Amino acid sequence: MRIVTLTEKEKNNILENMLKRSPNQYGKYQDAVDEILNAVKVKKDAALFEYTEKFDGVKITPETIRVTKEEIEEAYTQVDEELIDVIRKALVNIRDYHSRQRQNSWFDSQESGIILGQKVTPLARVGVYVPGGKAVYPSSVLMNVIPAKVAGVEQI
Repeated sequence: MRIVTLTEKEKNNILENMLKRSPNQYGKYQDAVDEILNAVKVKKDAALFEYTEKFDGVKITPETIRVTKEEIEEAYTQVDEELIDVIRKALVNIRDYHSRQRQNSWFDSQESGIILGQKVTPLARVGVYVPGGKAVYPSSVLMNVIPAKVAGVEQI
């Protein structure tokens, strides 16, 4: 283990010093990231469809983005029943775990008329990134979607 004494000068430049040591130089990607973010802000879903085709090689449209019931039923016929059982068990475990983390709103009033409290409100909408490509990550879907559902998010 290496012990480093942090001087006042190093404290002021800690992020800069850490990035110098990092093998990743994130700054070189900033322009590309900014371009993507701006395109999504301006063109919204159309930009997402373009980037999906560019990066993933998949062409989607507003008409094809939603998975149909028929596609879901077809997928069930192509997946081993044991895997489906494992995924369902994981779903229950994840939901149970995150249900215990839920916080409730509470309010308390004092004789002086002061009201104290906390209002807990779920976000209205969240986006979930699910890695695609050659690998399949159902755990990413479960670990992102289920906590949002437990929290009461309406649009995922």
